[in-house]
Amino acid sequence: MKKHNFNPGPSILPQYTIDKTIEAIRDFAGTGLSILEVSHRSKEFEAVVNDLVANFKELLNIPEGYAVFFVGGGASTQFFHIPYNLLETKAGYLVTGEWATRAYKEAKNFGEAVVVASSEDKNFTYIPKGYTIPADLDYFHITTNNTIFGTEILVDIDSPVPLVADMSSDIFSRPIDVSKYALIYGGAQKNLAPAGLTFVIVREDILGKVTRKLPTMVDYRTHIKNNSLFNTPPCVIMYSALMTCQWLKQMGGVAEMEKVNKAKADMLYAEIDRNKCFVGTVAKEDRSRMNVCFVMADGYKELEEEFAKFASSKGMVGIKGHRSVGGFRASLYNALPLESVKALVECMQEFEQAH
Repeated sequence: MKKHNFNPGPSILPQYTIDKTIEAIRDFAGTGLSILEVSHRSKEFEAVVNDLVANFKELLNIPEGYAVFFVGGGASTQFFHIPYNLLETKAGYLVTGEWATRAYKEAKNFGEAVVVASSEDKNFTYIPKGYTIPADLDYFHITTNNTIFGTEILVDIDSPVPLVADMSSDIFSRPIDVSKYALIYGGAQKNLAPAGLTFVIVREDILGKVTRKLPTMVDYRTHIKNNSLFNTPPCVIMYSALMTCQWLKQMGGVAEMEKVNKAKADMLYAEIDRNKCFVGTVAKEDRSRMNVCFVMADGYKELEEEFAKFASSKGMVGIKGHRSVGGFRASLYNALPLESVKALVECMQEFEQAH
């Protein structure tokens, strides 16, 4: 039976990335060595790093004045790296979910951090609107996609202060105007590569302005100066990330990926809205294209476990909702084919017919 991978992260990867990584595990760049054992100081691996940076700049149309680097760990480590590097007097946070909340709490360890707006009052089921970003902030932090609750910011907002964005789960899913952001970061394990790698895109003129002494590994300038090779990086994951970038270009780039992602999300949301057994959980105008959350409708709530088992029997993997929301969550990351969304929709329709 074909499996349809809706896992929220680690999540589905392009088959191209998997196949190319397997090849490199056997023999990396004709060296006769595995990517698992190659020196990160070798010219072959240095080429991987350079190509990965170049692909990021090409795919995202990153302007001059920005640096791209990669470090081990997950996006959660950046929750404290960011205030370490940028917070001098006050930082502002848009709190729209679990990860945005964690980022805000970390910043409070380094200075004054304020919640500019929050959707916690309705269990993060919408994106706040109509708020004013204070002009006295060192930076304003947003989380563009909320994997747990299923909301997404689909526009590049205008900010009077440096804008910092966690794009862990929607990077490369739509074109972005990088010039509107001072810093973009994210973990790799949703739209890029296996877990264990974080990317950082930073406008270099915002660095070096805090008075605190920075630990070497936390200082962003360390990694920029050393081309992500100050210490041993997660070589295999970086190679996989490069392969995903190559795949994205083969697919037509980020603009084409957005068309596919929109088609997948529209298809699934249309079925949720039509099907009498299910209901969406967030404001329709703020629905995420990456993480579609839904629960059993009134009158069918006792069938939740039955549907979970039925979906599993049909090859649906990873659709159980987070405990904060319950119900179901289908993650529609870049590598998920439209075929899998069609299969889930057919599964929902079959379940409806049976009840």
